[in-house]
Amino acid sequence: MPRKRSGKRPVASAGAAQKGQVRIIGGERRGHRLHFVDHGGDLRPSSDRMRETLFNWLQFELPGLRVLDLFAGSGALGAEALSRGAREAVLVEKQRDRSADLNRQLTPLFEGRITVHCADALSWLPAQREPFDLVFIDPPYDLGLVTPACEALEAHGLLADGAIIYVESRRQGEVPAVPAHWLLSKEKSGGDIHARLYRRETGAV
Repeated sequence: MPRKRSGKRPVASAGAAQKGQVRIIGGERRGHRLHFVDHGGDLRPSSDRMRETLFNWLQFELPGLRVLDLFAGSGALGAEALSRGAREAVLVEKQRDRSADLNRQLTPLFEGRITVHCADALSWLPAQREPFDLVFIDPPYDLGLVTPACEALEAHGLLADGAIIYVESRRQGEVPAVPAHWLLSKEKSGGDIHARLYRRETGAV
């Protein structure tokens, strides 16, 4: 799952672009490869194994869910959720070229079920009105975006009752601060990644 900054890869020379791909590993589009261009080496690859673990956690929950991939990057999480039965996915990606690339590849693949927004995630959230059932929060490491994203989701009423929230962070970093009524359901570490799955307590205000 190619994602954001970790500092693990060398910075490319000016104007260089590294081409890569990520594979959808389950569901109706299993095996389909999404291609991306990584300008400057700032997308962070996670193993298929970690992504498979996440979707094994979610396998009985996904059908019919409305999903938000808040820091979309390569789009792997949103695409995987749709492939495995999610009703709808909204992807938010700040970088214009990546957003355009997501639109180009994913709109034909999941026609009518996916929307891609080119926007800063924290600026985009306050304008939304319809809640989500599942949210992926996997921002670039070390920018302090997890806690503000969690707070904004709650402040603007964007989580359905009993919503599921996936948070990915640096393994050796501080534990992300999340609302008290988000109950930790699953967690796993692998490489530099620590993955946590929360469920918003039913009836929480």
